[in-house]
Amino acid sequence: MTLSSKVAYNTIVQIIGKAVSTILGLAVIAIMARYLREVGFGQYTTIITFLSFFGIIADFGLTLVTSQMISRPNNNQTALLNNLFSLRLISAIFFLGLAPLIVLFFPYDPIIKLGVAITVLSSLFVALNQILVGFFQKNLTMTVVAAAEVVSRAVLLGGIIITAYLNLGLLSIMVATVISSLISFVMHYWFSRRYVRIGWQVDLTVWREIIKKSWPLGLTIFFNLIYLRADIFILSLLKSQAEVGLYGATYRVIDVLTTLPFMFAGLILPILTAEWANKNFLKFNQVLQKSFDAMIILAIPLIVGAQLTAGPLMLLIAGENFSQSGNILKILILAIGFIFVGCLFAHAVIALDKQKNIIGAYIFTALTSLIGYLIFIPRFSYYGAAWVTVYSELAIALFSFYILMKHSQFRLNLAIFLKSLAASFIMAISIYLFIDKLNLVLTILTAAIIYLFCLYLFKGFNFVIPASESESMVRR
Repeated sequence: MTLSSKVAYNTIVQIIGKAVSTILGLAVIAIMARYLREVGFGQYTTIITFLSFFGIIADFGLTLVTSQMISRPNNNQTALLNNLFSLRLISAIFFLGLAPLIVLFFPYDPIIKLGVAITVLSSLFVALNQILVGFFQKNLTMTVVAAAEVVSRAVLLGGIIITAYLNLGLLSIMVATVISSLISFVMHYWFSRRYVRIGWQVDLTVWREIIKKSWPLGLTIFFNLIYLRADIFILSLLKSQAEVGLYGATYRVIDVLTTLPFMFAGLILPILTAEWANKNFLKFNQVLQKSFDAMIILAIPLIVGAQLTAGPLMLLIAGENFSQSGNILKILILAIGFIFVGCLFAHAVIALDKQKNIIGAYIFTALTSLIGYLIFIPRFSYYGAAWVTVYSELAIALFSFYILMKHSQFRLNLAIFLKSLAASFIMAISIYLFIDKLNLVLTILTAAIIYLFCLYLFKGFNFVIPASESESMVRR
């Protein structure tokens, strides 16, 4: 199978899997929001956000380093994976173990503190999972990842349905979260054994090399976390849990959408790394351009369409108590576009092995965003948080693009961007005409068909990735 075919197959599998898991994820939000209401959903959001800080610190850049290091020629894949997995296990146990202790010093309700203690196990399984996902990305065998995500999301949905039916409360939902993460990890680990035997291995020489490559990523991810999650964290300290719930429901929808660019960029990272390492600069540029075009084709209609459908969409997903979340979604969806392209550019910087060069950008964005949150959240609550989030994602996208341009020969072609913008404009007209005549789902489906048809007429589809020396690397 050619490289283009493998990427296409894995992308299709991931899109199908992501479509199913997205539907399941939205069902999870729908049932949870209606059951917990604003305050309970705010408590849930606070628990997940608090743990995310420790999960990111425990990651220390190891997830992205996995794809990068095992994609380089002549590296011993088994030894690297064993050392990466062992190092990840130690860091996860240490840092995540601090979360249930540190949360005791925060002015949260007891149920939030107990929820952190329970859900920390879910974060541990997710942390171990990410190393295995890096392995599957490199070998373009993402069927396992897609299947595991769908199964675990289905288990979570089942747990939440049981919780709501029996009225078991928030902590039961957190237990269901742990079980779903455990099942996902077991599936990843079991199927990885078909390709490589992952076990305990400590090679200090390898560990030093891993840490040397991962610490810049770990530092950038930490500052990324500050501007990405500090909004909810500060909101939870300065405002009511009901306000956190309204913002958190919107953010959960955004989180569902943002998994797609990170999935796609993770799939492309090993290819970009191999092309750059083999000095196939033209192929590197071609792969990156095609990837950018794909991201744009998805991002632009999401942004445009949400400006007309955000209100009824949040009403459909989360229920009447979260109708105000529609206005928040109109703002946060702007960040989606910047996340889609910024994520791709940031992964390209990693492929160039220039992650140290972007540390300053993350520090600047984190500090300015933190100042923004502290100024605007007390005054404007979740609206202030949303606009600062948009700023932070735009800043990182621009910084990543600048570093990419500076250290490579890549030059961006905006032809597909303009075609997508034109198709989205026609799509927006169709939404305006149909939204009061059709139900929301039919309106969105009709708009999507019109968008794709217009994009086809504008010759906006051209995603053939040229074959290269990295093809043999992927086959191995």
